[in-house]
Amino acid sequence: MTLSANTVSSELASDLKRIADALERMAPAPHRPTDLGAADAFVWHPDKGNLTPVPKVNRVEMGLLRGIDRVRDQLNDNTERFARGLPANNALLWGARGMGKSSLVKAAHASAIGKLAGQAGVLPLKLVEIHREDIESLPALMTIMRENACRFIVFCDDLSFDANDTSYKSLKAVLEGGIEGRPDNVIFYATSNRRHLLPRDMMDNERGTAINPGEAIEEKVSLSDRFGLWLGFHKCSQDEYLDMVRGYASHYGIGLDAAKLEHESLEWATTRGSRSGRTAFQYIQDLAGRMGLHLA
Repeated sequence: MTLSANTVSSELASDLKRIADALERMAPAPHRPTDLGAADAFVWHPDKGNLTPVPKVNRVEMGLLRGIDRVRDQLNDNTERFARGLPANNALLWGARGMGKSSLVKAAHASAIGKLAGQAGVLPLKLVEIHREDIESLPALMTIMRENACRFIVFCDDLSFDANDTSYKSLKAVLEGGIEGRPDNVIFYATSNRRHLLPRDMMDNERGTAINPGEAIEEKVSLSDRFGLWLGFHKCSQDEYLDMVRGYASHYGIGLDAAKLEHESLEWATTRGSRSGRTAFQYIQDLAGRMGLHLA
């Protein structure tokens, strides 16, 4: 049986349509531009190429951050200068765990918005979180921000690099060293337990195996040099810890005898092996739960 040319043409067109439909289903959905008016904070998703709004940021009020007055004032001043369009530095918040590094970044952003919102010439200030594993996608994120009529604090929590991890070179280029450089409307804040973002054994290994140990170490340390503002967070004293506990108890309206509050909170810190703002809040959460109170 011989097929006519019209039949072959019709079957070919049908096959081509099925192939085109299948390819369309397989293709990723087109990226929708982010509505930056939807929120004050966003999370960067490189796989989707967009920013997801965060309707309610998990923040701690500035007044509850105790024992870090100096670094608090420095970061607040730096953030406000940036929000006003004045020169400001990238900031690295490093040091003891649980002492409010990430909480301070979020509180400084909220403080700057509250103080400067609506003032003439002040652009909207957005907080954008990028996850550590997505650092290599920073150039793509910067491209989105560069032409936008907002100011952006790009925030990476718990930033550090391990041996054989070369993504730190992408961060170096974006912060200062690339041809385009950091856009004027973008600043980078990071928190880390390490001052130089790299483990000591990695740096010691570079020193021991490199032809020129000094140059190898310089390359590693130069990453943290890209941050003009280094803010150190250190372990708090017992008095500072108790001040944190009292501050939380007062803020949440927890009425407990002062002596019992002090005794219980110190016992809690001893069992945790740590005195910090995080430990103080965890004690308050436990106390509120035992008392049947809600932390609103």
